[in-house]
Amino acid sequence: MKLHPLVRHLAGAAALMGALAAPQAQAQSVAVTSIVEHPALDAVKDGVREALTQAGYTEAKGLKWQFQTAQGNTAIAAQIARKYVGDKPDVIVAIATPSAQAVVAATKTIPVVYSAVTDPVAAQLVPGWGPSGTNVTGVSDALALDKQIDLIKKIVPNAKKVGMVYNPGEANSVVVVKQMRELLPKVGLSLIEATAARTVDVGAAARSLVGKVDVIYTNTDNNVVSAYESLVKVGDSAKIPLIASDTDSVKRGAVAALGVNYHDLGVQTGGLVVRILKGEKPGAIASETSAKQELYVNLSAAKKQGVTLSDAVVKSAAQVIQ
Repeated sequence: MKLHPLVRHLAGAAALMGALAAPQAQAQSVAVTSIVEHPALDAVKDGVREALTQAGYTEAKGLKWQFQTAQGNTAIAAQIARKYVGDKPDVIVAIATPSAQAVVAATKTIPVVYSAVTDPVAAQLVPGWGPSGTNVTGVSDALALDKQIDLIKKIVPNAKKVGMVYNPGEANSVVVVKQMRELLPKVGLSLIEATAARTVDVGAAARSLVGKVDVIYTNTDNNVVSAYESLVKVGDSAKIPLIASDTDSVKRGAVAALGVNYHDLGVQTGGLVVRILKGEKPGAIASETSAKQELYVNLSAAKKQGVTLSDAVVKSAAQVIQ
C-alpha cells in the first residue's frame, strides 16, 4: 500500500524529532588508565564507575568505557596515553601521578581528570590549585603530614628514627620525602631513606633499614603499595612497626594508617567527569582534595611488629582489624 506523500513526510519528521529527542549517550566515552593495579587504585577506578552509573551513564545507555593499566611501567603509561588520545574519548581519567603525567603530556585538548595524585602542582599537571585554564582538573589524595607524624608518635612513642621506602622516580613520593626531611627534625625525629625504583626492589630496600630505624612509614608510593607484602615480611621478622598512609595497606599487614578512603576519592573524581560530560570545561573546575580521612588499625600486625596500641588509638579508629 502506498502512503500519501504528506503522510510519508509527517512520519519522516516524527522519526527525525524522535532521534533529536533521544539522548546522545552513544557519543560519550570515558577512557581510564592507572599506573598499576593495587587495592587503593582499583578502588578509585570502581568509585569513578559508580559515580557515572549513579548519574545515568552506563554501557546499556551507550557509554563507552575502557580501562588499561600500565603495570607499573612508565613507558607503557605513555603508550596507553597515546592510544587514548588517538581514540579521542570525551574524558580521560588518569589514576596516580605517572599515568596522569603521561596523559597530560600527550594531549592539550581532550579533557583530563586526574585522581590519587599527591601534589598535582609539583607533578606539573596544573599550574596551581585553582581552575587551571587548561584541559586538566582532578582530585588529589594529599595528606596533612603533621597528622601523619602525630600518628607515628602515637603508635611508637619512643621512636627516634623513621624509615621510608620510596620510588625516587615518582614525583608524589619525592615531594613527601622532602617534606618529611624538613618536618621530622622539628619534633625530634630523623628520616632514614631507602629507595626502590621497581616493585622487586621494595623487599631489599626494607631489609636495608633493619637495625637503623624504629618505625617504617610509607606514603602512597605505587611501587611500595604494589609490593606491600614484602615490606610486611620485613616488619614482622625484624619487629619494626609499619605505618602507612594507604588504609588498604592495614588489611595487608601495616599496624595503622591515617588516609583517605580511595573508593570515596573515586566517586569524587567521577563527579568531576560527570560535570565535564554535561558540558563544563575542565579548566574552569578547581582541583579538589578529600576532606575525609580515616584511621585504620590492625591489632594482629601490632602484636607481630612489637607494639601495643593504646585504647584511645583503637577507639578512634574507623576500622579495627583483628
